[in-house]
Amino acid sequence: MITRIPMITDLALLRLLHLVSPSLPIGSFTYSQGIEWAVECGWIATPDDLQAWLASQLHGGMTYVDIPGLQRLYHAVLADDTDALEHWIGILNASRETSELLLEEKNRGRALTDLLIVLEIPRAARWKPLLSQNQAAAFALAAAHWQIPLEQAAYGYAWSWLENLVLAAVKIIPLGQTQGQKLLHRTTPLLPEVVTQGLQVDDDSIGASSLALAIASSRHETQYTRLFRS
Repeated sequence: MITRIPMITDLALLRLLHLVSPSLPIGSFTYSQGIEWAVECGWIATPDDLQAWLASQLHGGMTYVDIPGLQRLYHAVLADDTDALEHWIGILNASRETSELLLEEKNRGRALTDLLIVLEIPRAARWKPLLSQNQAAAFALAAAHWQIPLEQAAYGYAWSWLENLVLAAVKIIPLGQTQGQKLLHRTTPLLPEVVTQGLQVDDDSIGASSLALAIASSRHETQYTRLFRS
């Protein structure tokens, strides 16, 4: 099946590549979102285990929390509606099931907001108290300002999440670089369905829970030795 997506200008495409680059200085490489503990306890030991872990989260939290949340933040930015922005930041943050995952959200949000201020993105400095609470909010501001269509922004957001966790797992399991790329290649076809469904979720259906992620993140907080912050 061919998925049609709206046209994107050359400059907007380049801005999106910039926004999702692993080199963006927001510390993405320092987080594993529970994978470090899941590997230590034996839940994740092979590429197939990792693929199942990531697919479960894509079809859960990414589809029913992150993508619809990003959509609403994007529209709030376009409408210059700080009340809506604050509301949906609160919803997304409340969906983070451990203090560690919430702290990661805020740390990334603060780092991305500081970068947008340096890049002189309008409203980034004025909205810093809000944007620094949630990375998706800062991401939405950048995407809207750079005229990146919402659907492409959602693809970029989901891809960045997936790539960062695969790169983390390459170091933790460990996987070879080639195995990591093969896993990305196999998992990427899930993203069109995830983004399409996520953009159709209504307000009352927003919400998801991953018991395994919550346990792994909680146990990671007190893990004896850690390479990653989550």
